[in-house]
Amino acid sequence: MANNKKRWYDYLWIWSIIYFSLGFFNILFAWLGMVDFLLPLLIALIGGNKWFCNNLCGRGQLFSLLGGKLGFSLKRPTPKWMSSKWFRYGFLVFFLAMFGNMVFQTYLIFAGADSLREVIKLFWTIKVPWGWTYTAGLAPGWVAQFSFGFYSLMLTSLLLGLLAMVFFRPRSWCAFCPMGTMTQGICKLKNKVRK
Repeated sequence: MANNKKRWYDYLWIWSIIYFSLGFFNILFAWLGMVDFLLPLLIALIGGNKWFCNNLCGRGQLFSLLGGKLGFSLKRPTPKWMSSKWFRYGFLVFFLAMFGNMVFQTYLIFAGADSLREVIKLFWTIKVPWGWTYTAGLAPGWVAQFSFGFYSLMLTSLLLGLLAMVFFRPRSWCAFCPMGTMTQGICKLKNKVRK
């Protein structure tokens, strides 16, 4: 008989909602997303497995809840191209390039550039100026710049995941999630070293 008892980490979908809500009102909360960025990599490096993806990913849990239990998904099979190696690694390279650009923009502000971009970009191109999310002087300019860039990245990936959830199975995003691809790569390398 299966054990249906809920564990504390079965409620991490709430973390996703809190994260995006806090960032909506104050962009500096975007830094909290680094937990979702670094923890999966750390767990993969130490444990050699995808325990984060399978148990702690609040975003995956949110997609399961919205698409599964609440029925906001067509629940069609995830297209094979989404989980193909070329698409997953291609999307990872693109994602890392966008992350690298964000870090470079942050460095420019840190180095003295005067062009703090107080704007959220959806899908890396659509500018959504949320002026209320930041008051100049609350933090050093580079901290704010990183916040805007990182929140844009996190929000864009959430929207991509929601689109995949609606049209396909609830956790279709997991087939090409950059963090999942990176942790899978780490696990493969770690397992090769063990042999």
